[in-house]
Amino acid sequence: MSVQDWVVDQSRLDLKVLSESIRHDWGLLEVKALLNQPFSDLLFHAQTIHREHFDPNEVQVSSLLSIKTGSCSEDCAYCPQSAHYQTGLGQESLLPIADVIEAARRAKAEGAGRFCMGAAWRSPSDRDIDRVCEMIEEVKALGMETCVTLGMLTDQQTHQLKASGLDYYNHNLDTSEAYYSEIISTRTYQDRLDTLERVREAGLNVCCGGIVGMGEGLEDRAGLLIQLANMPRHPESVPINLLVKVEGTPLSDVDALDPLDFVRTIAAARIMMPKSRVRLSAGRSEMSDEMQALCFMAGANSIFYGERLLTTENPVAETDRLLFRRLGIRMSGFYAEAD
Repeated sequence: MSVQDWVVDQSRLDLKVLSESIRHDWGLLEVKALLNQPFSDLLFHAQTIHREHFDPNEVQVSSLLSIKTGSCSEDCAYCPQSAHYQTGLGQESLLPIADVIEAARRAKAEGAGRFCMGAAWRSPSDRDIDRVCEMIEEVKALGMETCVTLGMLTDQQTHQLKASGLDYYNHNLDTSEAYYSEIISTRTYQDRLDTLERVREAGLNVCCGGIVGMGEGLEDRAGLLIQLANMPRHPESVPINLLVKVEGTPLSDVDALDPLDFVRTIAAARIMMPKSRVRLSAGRSEMSDEMQALCFMAGANSIFYGERLLTTENPVAETDRLLFRRLGIRMSGFYAEAD
């Protein structure tokens, strides 16, 4: 970024301005300037805004279960569940409802207030939706919030999920529109945006974020955040994932992202979407306690709890509880409303 660009965009980065408005008009140059701020200034801005909307010592806890694993027809370059790659992951059918409910009970007993179910589909069949809706109803009966990620949906399927009591639908954009073709060829960026629009129109809350560390540049991280923050309504939940490198996928040997650049992404997400829950998501098993602590300082206030995230490792519950005790963080189960 040139000095001139920095001066132009810095004028819009005034803390008072950032903290007083919910915006949907972010531009590329100003978000690059935001990400390029001195690290201490960026974290100070993010923490100040975070404290205006949330308890800074509270983190929302969710649990995630793969209800149908492997053999996905998509070619997402990061995903071990893709049928296009040889990762040693076997194919599993949709789990029996009894197994799902037992997993939800365990998650609730360990402190999770929200139970998320993921299925490796490009798009589910109507029969699949019927079975997932039954799972949703059973989990809701336990007193938990529910979220599913099932791929692309039809209007009818979306409304059926809403009628079953579903609270949140997860559908990540993954990266910027400009970098998207480097990661996925079997589904367009517009396909993802169309699904998100259906979810909103059906009255469901949106869980939508992306993955960093896939070889993208700063401009692509800025582009992803702009796409999220300029939606007509910010996602209630914004998961920021750090790439988990899996042998057999095209991204298995990509250069590692600087940990401070990951923290910067969390901080910018907090500033740009002040009322959303920013979730420190995949990749936590690769993060030091100190890196996670910086992410919480930067405004992350949600995690997935439990030792697996679909098919990849996650810190065990006791490890998270110990870290939270050291940081003075309390766990909570449920979400506040976003803008």
